[in-house]
Amino acid sequence: MQTTTNHWDTYQDQAVTEYTIENDNGVKLSILSWGATLHKLTVPTGNGDHNLVLSYHKLADYLDNPFYVCMGIGRTGGRITRGQVTLNGTTTQLDTNEGHNTLHGGPHGFNTVNWAGALDTSDPQQAKIILTHTFKHTDDSFPGDLTAKMIYALDNQDRVTLTFEANSTALTLFNPTLHVYFNLSDDQLISGQTLQVNSQEHLALDDEKLPTGKMIANAGTPYDFADGQNLGQAIRGLQDIPEKGFDDVYHVVPGTDGTIAKLSDPQTNRAVTIKSQRDGLVVFTANSFTSDMKLTTGAGQPYMGIALEAQSLPDSPNHPEFGDVSLPAGETKRYDITYELTY
Repeated sequence: MQTTTNHWDTYQDQAVTEYTIENDNGVKLSILSWGATLHKLTVPTGNGDHNLVLSYHKLADYLDNPFYVCMGIGRTGGRITRGQVTLNGTTTQLDTNEGHNTLHGGPHGFNTVNWAGALDTSDPQQAKIILTHTFKHTDDSFPGDLTAKMIYALDNQDRVTLTFEANSTALTLFNPTLHVYFNLSDDQLISGQTLQVNSQEHLALDDEKLPTGKMIANAGTPYDFADGQNLGQAIRGLQDIPEKGFDDVYHVVPGTDGTIAKLSDPQTNRAVTIKSQRDGLVVFTANSFTSDMKLTTGAGQPYMGIALEAQSLPDSPNHPEFGDVSLPAGETKRYDITYELTY
């Protein structure tokens, strides 16, 4: 295992650090301190390293659009209706950042800060990038001061494990995720790739993309990825809806080994298997990417990546049937997402 640390950019007079781990197989993981952003995840090929995730050349480009490209998301992933949460009988009005609603932790969420970072190389078979930040309730409007960690580990089995860990000074919410966008292929678009999701239903959403509380069966529709489906075919099946693609929350059932989804590219034999013990997966096919996005692979365009965001079902404070993502004061909660690579 090899690790490096370098100054990657300066933003708002703050140094943005890039932490990189390379395992014994030549797989490299690069994380930016700002937003705890997954900047690069490369695998070796006959033509050099190939990045499996979307990225930018500078930090301002990450923040100059509403798409959270490969950034850390918290305290809560997804939307909270009207920014209102009631915990133990006390209602809190959160800051809103998408109309009347709070999206992805609001305007002062995980993606908006420069995390403190450190490398852990104590294990010869695995190295870690440990990012830490305290989100004060006076800054992000959530109850309690939340001390959070995002720990990225890369091992010699080509597995990236992302651990979210947090404790709070007051009862609060904790449902973090990573807004990672994959494109495993050598093509600009994801249309040749295959997605499999351990799911029989997805959330019904209203016109503001808020959950209604109901579920819709996937079987017999373009939303059915239970047995694997070509993404191009699935997207073509949704050309009659406004999004012209996927921006949906799947209710997933983790397999016995924790697997919830697998994305694969038949042309290159590259694949990523996603493992999580939580019951939600957001699938977004970048339908609304625009040409002014200056990504490292070229100008933004629809379907150039697929976001696969493992989390608990969103807006659960307003839909208790979705489960409980509260974090009691003084307790520590941890969630893992594992990305297993083959290439």
